[in-house]
Amino acid sequence: MNTADCPVVLIPGFMLDETLWDTFTANFPQMRHFIPVSLAQGTTIQEIAANIVRMLPDRFILMGFSLGGYVARAIYEAFPERTVAMILVATSLREDSAEQKRTRIAAASAISAREFTGLSTTAIRNALHDGRATDSALIEKVRAMGKRLGSEVFRAQSGLSRERLTTKPVKCPVYVIAAKQDRLRSLEEAEALAALTGACLDYVEGCGHLIPLEKPDKLARLVSRWLNEKGV
Repeated sequence: MNTADCPVVLIPGFMLDETLWDTFTANFPQMRHFIPVSLAQGTTIQEIAANIVRMLPDRFILMGFSLGGYVARAIYEAFPERTVAMILVATSLREDSAEQKRTRIAAASAISAREFTGLSTTAIRNALHDGRATDSALIEKVRAMGKRLGSEVFRAQSGLSRERLTTKPVKCPVYVIAAKQDRLRSLEEAEALAALTGACLDYVEGCGHLIPLEKPDKLARLVSRWLNEKGV
């Protein structure tokens, strides 16, 4: 396979499904083969990564958003020879603190399948730029993704360990994209990720954590330009 023909594997974030990428792919400036995948199968990041790879061709480009960035790094760790490049969006190297883990797992354990209707409005608003905090259509889109995934996936994703996913040197081209107004991931985290992977680093202005939903057109232009520059 010519590297220019490699598909881009689109890996969503926490309690987000494949529809996260709909507007991004619709805005992409050129023809490209995209493979949106799900994080719904597996109870560890490594299991999720293995389930995704089973459906992929021999060579691929990984694009992971938030939690999906951790999954992308786990795929690279297991299959470096098959990974042509990685694009890591609004993600980090950091493991959650013990307190964050306990809080998340306790909240997930307290929810029954009948009660679960997706992420709370407060949680979704915290992930958005202040200018989108009252965008009811966008909030409902995010909530609907979580509702479709359901309470079992919520419990599984809440309990994921993010430790020591990348122990080998990263030798493929890497592109890190962060939002300057992201309240969930700091600029320092983006810089640390870029330093570890030797990545090119770009920022999106006027955007919160949910870059693929808040600025899909800008994200599409950045990714298209980088892929063209790298010839992949």
